[in-house]
Amino acid sequence: MLGMIKRELYLSRIRPFIGNELIKILTGIRRSGKSVMLELIKEELMERGVSKSQFISINFEQMKNAPLRTASALHEDVLKRIQKIDGKPYLFFDEIQEVDAWERCINSLRVDCDCDIYVTGSNAKMLSGEFATYLAGRYVEFIIYPFSFAEFLEMVRKRNPQIDNSTAFRDFLSLGGMPFLTNLVENHEAATQYLRDVYNSVVLKDIVKRNKIRDVDLLERIITYMLAEIGHPLSASSLSKYFMSENRKVSHETILNYIKGCTEAYLFYRASRQDLVGKKILTVGEKYYVADHGLREAVYGKNTQNIDQVLENIVFMELLRRNYKPTVGKTANHEIDFVCEKQGQKLYVQVTYLLASPKTIEREFRAYDAIRDNFPKYVVSLDEFDMSRDGIKHMNIRDFLLAPEWN
Repeated sequence: MLGMIKRELYLSRIRPFIGNELIKILTGIRRSGKSVMLELIKEELMERGVSKSQFISINFEQMKNAPLRTASALHEDVLKRIQKIDGKPYLFFDEIQEVDAWERCINSLRVDCDCDIYVTGSNAKMLSGEFATYLAGRYVEFIIYPFSFAEFLEMVRKRNPQIDNSTAFRDFLSLGGMPFLTNLVENHEAATQYLRDVYNSVVLKDIVKRNKIRDVDLLERIITYMLAEIGHPLSASSLSKYFMSENRKVSHETILNYIKGCTEAYLFYRASRQDLVGKKILTVGEKYYVADHGLREAVYGKNTQNIDQVLENIVFMELLRRNYKPTVGKTANHEIDFVCEKQGQKLYVQVTYLLASPKTIEREFRAYDAIRDNFPKYVVSLDEFDMSRDGIKHMNIRDFLLAPEWN
């Protein structure tokens, strides 16, 4: 696609499943680039010799496709189209959750036709309930996140090849990684407007509508509180106390349901806490991070004032992109920002703004005192000088985010 980058991080994971009977489901927050991923998959197929005439593509957010938003109507329409195709059909369904009982249709197509199916959706709820009954074990899911700093840098360099990493990172800090924003790097006002529109779309379509939420004002207050507190321990109790201070009584159950709605829409991701000594997951002190820190700046602001929180958010999302499972680590005397696990391997990461004083340096590096294993340990900050010590690696956050791997 002209002007688009080939998101190899995701394509490399999808490639082994191209052409087989497993349904490929691309999920993630609205506008994170799922539709473009479908186009990139089509390009990949055409490079393998598949004809464009073998593709059937339907975007269910387009009004012209409104009559197809039931399982029976969609099934009938697709079967008619398949009959006209010479060769194996490749089916692409964008925002499939708009179709009532979509899983019945998709499963029937999978069973009845020798086809290759790709779908996208913006709500995790579509992967639960009846879906599990119809398609359990017959699909593979890929979460598509907003641009990483590496992807952001690649895109802005298409427009400005001379931009250096430091300048690009300042833009990334402010704008975040929603793919379309790389067209608006020079116009922060337009970028903010775009991000607010994305936020409103996520709230109204993927949270309010999906969960039949009546008190939208309460939902937005909860979201604002969560945006303010990214990277800080958050609980229904703390939110309840906050609302009590505003003379508003809200039940724990309502708060938990609204938070669940936000995570199902991929607006926030949760990080559990684990006791590294007792080897158990703790039920208190969970943290939440926003899918894209640019949304935080557009809706809440204060990214530059809360830069330590934003840097932590950026690192957390990068860990998710690379298929790590990050939790917050707790030892007897310290907390470790991220304990990251993937396929039996571990990685520890401390994130701070600047190692500006001996006290800060001591705090960040001593957090690892109780960790006796030999897995990599990092302290990541905006400092330009390498302060590695005692086997603990210190990296500038730009270099950390651009590193092909950490070891």
